[in-house]
Amino acid sequence: MRLRTPLALLGAATLVLVGPPLLTAGSGADTGTQIPGLRFMVPNTPGGGYDITARTAAKNAEDAELTHNVEVFNLPGAGGTVGLTRLVGEHGNGKLAMSMGLGVVGAVHTNKSPKTLADTTPIARLTEEQDIVVVGKDSPYKTIDDLLAAWKKDPGKLPVGGGSSPGGPDHLAPMLMAQAAGIAPKTVNYIPFDGGGELLASILGDKVAFGVSGVSEYLDQIKSGELRLLAVTGPKRVPGLDAPTLREAGLDTEFTNWRGIVAPPGLTDAERDKLVGLVQKLHDSPQWKDSLKKNGWSDAFLTGDAFGDFLAQQDTRVDSVLKELGL
Repeated sequence: MRLRTPLALLGAATLVLVGPPLLTAGSGADTGTQIPGLRFMVPNTPGGGYDITARTAAKNAEDAELTHNVEVFNLPGAGGTVGLTRLVGEHGNGKLAMSMGLGVVGAVHTNKSPKTLADTTPIARLTEEQDIVVVGKDSPYKTIDDLLAAWKKDPGKLPVGGGSSPGGPDHLAPMLMAQAAGIAPKTVNYIPFDGGGELLASILGDKVAFGVSGVSEYLDQIKSGELRLLAVTGPKRVPGLDAPTLREAGLDTEFTNWRGIVAPPGLTDAERDKLVGLVQKLHDSPQWKDSLKKNGWSDAFLTGDAFGDFLAQQDTRVDSVLKELGL
C-alpha cells in the first residue's frame, strides 16, 4: 500500500495466488516446480481480488506448464483471519499456501486475531494495484467533484462500501480520501463486505453511495457501463481508463494496495524454497507478464525473508495509520 498524506506514508506492493481447480497438464517436473497435491486457499469470497488473482495465476501456471492438479478453495470470514488461523494451524504442511494482502494485515488488528502474519512462512509479494472509486450507472454523481461535494455536506448520509474489513485497503483508501477532503474519518459511514463480489451487488443495488475496490476487480463492469469510474487512488492514471487521480481531483493523498502468498509455519528450507521457486517461475513467465498488463497490476516481486521484513513493516504502519486517523 502506498499512502502519502501529511500524516502517514504506507509502503506498498503486490498480490497473487494460484487459482481455482487448476492446472490439468504440464511438465512441472522438467522445470523443478511441480508440487503434487498443492492446495491454495483464498481467504475471502469468490469474485474478490484474492480470488481473481488466484484464478489468473492458475491459468498462467497451467499455460506455462509449471505444475498441475493444484486445488484452490475459498475459506472466507473475518477479513481473511479465518483463513489465516486455518493456515497457521497447518504447521509443517508444505503443500498449502494462501493468497493474502494488505486487507489481512488490517483485519488482524481490527479483529484482534490471535494469529498474525508473523506466524506464517512468507513466500512472495507479487503485485501492487490501485484502488478505484466507482458508482452505479444510474448514480447522480457524474464526477469525483460531484461526489466530494455531496460527501462533504453530510458524510454519514453517503455510505461507502469496500471489499475489506476495517484496516484493509478498501477501508483505508476512503478514510484517507475523507481526511484529505476535510472530512473527519470517524464520521465516514463505511460498510465492509467480504470481498469485491459482495460489494459489487451492493453498488449495483444502490445499497451504498459509492464503492472503493481494486482496479482489476471491476474492469468488465466499467467497460460494459454497469459501473461509472470516478477516480483512481494511485500516483498516476491507469492506462485505458478515463478517470483522474485523487491528486488531480484536489485531494493531497494517494494509495496503492498489494497482495502476496504465505504458507504455514514450520516448513523445511527445501519446502519453502520449492514454493518460492514455483512462484519465481510464474513471475518470470510471459503469461504472467501479459496478465499484469491486462489487469492493471504493477510488478512488485519480493520473496522469502525480504517479503517477511516487508510484512513486519506493513503491520507497524497499518497500526500507526489507524491510530493517527482515530480509528
